[in-house]
Amino acid sequence: MQERNTGRPQSHPQLLEALGLRPLSARSVVASVLLGTHPPRLSAAALVELCGRFGISGGTTRVALSRMVAAGELVAEDGHYRLVGKALLSRQRAQDAGLEPPTRRWTGDWRTAVVVSAGRAAAERVELRRAFTDARFAEWREGVWLRPDNLRRPTPALSADAPVRWLTAVPDGDRTVLAGELWDLRAWSARGAALLDAAPADPGDLVAAPPERAASVFAAAAAAISLLRTDPLLPEPLLPPDWPADQVRTRYAAYLNSIQTLIRHLSPP
Repeated sequence: MQERNTGRPQSHPQLLEALGLRPLSARSVVASVLLGTHPPRLSAAALVELCGRFGISGGTTRVALSRMVAAGELVAEDGHYRLVGKALLSRQRAQDAGLEPPTRRWTGDWRTAVVVSAGRAAAERVELRRAFTDARFAEWREGVWLRPDNLRRPTPALSADAPVRWLTAVPDGDRTVLAGELWDLRAWSARGAALLDAAPADPGDLVAAPPERAASVFAAAAAAISLLRTDPLLPEPLLPPDWPADQVRTRYAAYLNSIQTLIRHLSPP
């Protein structure tokens, strides 16, 4: 696939419209920045300044930070905020896997999980579903999750007493057809192509850039990593032609580098 988007950058409102995004809230900015930071900890001053580049007032940002602390998503320590929420940390792991896929050579086997207990609380069902989804499994039938066995860490992060039985299988029939049933690959590819067309190819120097430029790069980065978190990470034989995931990863890596440079400028050690 050829590199896309070498034309004139779109304005921030135009970019949001092209990507189907709403303006980012203070919580979204804070979560997005910390999810892309290792370790996920930044000063309150840096977070307020970053949100300010989206036109979000300092007071609104501080209220959002307090609410995230109350919700157990952040902890406040020595003028800094650190990400601790289980759901957000799980999203960060999935995000890291989307950027650097932990793949290995595929032999044709599929990893299969069967949920063997139906009498679970709603919260347990939600947690189990999230674990499978983050590990890039798809639900074939209710309680039956599977994916090609091409990941170095093929088992989701489940509790020791999770009601799951595992097996390795080789499906009959056309495996590309099965992959198409499990994941909407055509729609994913279309979203990736649209993002590459709409988002800036070169994020530039965000330290010197006007606030709108930084906001556009943040929004494009959020859209890119949101898409990459849902990349099924399939072996190449199961992918449609012109699969754009590698280009989206390259684009996001460029965004992340510029964003991290801005963060280091705003929050020196």
